[in-house]
Amino acid sequence: MMSKISSPPRGRQQKQSATNKKLSKSSRAWVQRQLNDPYVAEAQKLGYRSRAAFKIIQLDEKCGLFRPGMTVVDLGAAPGGWSQIAAAKKCKVIAMDLLEIQPLSGVEFIQGDFSEEEVQKKLLEMIGGRKVDLVMSDIAPNTTGHHDTDHMRIMALAEEGFYFAQEVLAEGGAFVCKLFQGGASGDLLQPLKQSFAKVRHIKPPASRKDSSELYLVATGFRSGPI
Repeated sequence: MMSKISSPPRGRQQKQSATNKKLSKSSRAWVQRQLNDPYVAEAQKLGYRSRAAFKIIQLDEKCGLFRPGMTVVDLGAAPGGWSQIAAAKKCKVIAMDLLEIQPLSGVEFIQGDFSEEEVQKKLLEMIGGRKVDLVMSDIAPNTTGHHDTDHMRIMALAEEGFYFAQEVLAEGGAFVCKLFQGGASGDLLQPLKQSFAKVRHIKPPASRKDSSELYLVATGFRSGPI
């Protein structure tokens, strides 16, 4: 026998309706999508900082990114979903972001722009001048809706991440970053293939079907001049 689902009090319904009316059409669509997203619900259930945690879990399952004891740098880490998973995998994690992140067990945090020299000095101090095993970035620019403009913006972020990774990665290390549909262009793809043994474009199941995002996963870093 099915139990009867009670309706919320009328006052609450009116409040929700009034709130929805204040939202823009795109905001209402976002709220509805979040409510219907199983990854959002599961992230909340498991205590993950964001649904993005499932993306790095799935990338790790496919590519074997994490090993206990390795050093991981998470660029643009807020709110901390990726760092949270890396720490759970027993990695030493250093998260970097312009935004402050609420403390996470097993994660050290540097607030600032990873491309700035002072921020990089702080990182080197934290790791004692040693190299790191994985640089990962889920950074995305604010989108304009114009395909070419958005592609150029995220490519610029990916290039900055790649240049940073070249400076800090140990031999055999890996680099992961977000891109939009179309993947890495030739200007970035060629040096990536010269610097890493394997370069792949992957769209994990947790990426929404209507999203143009995918991830570049480069493994087997080779140091030295390109």
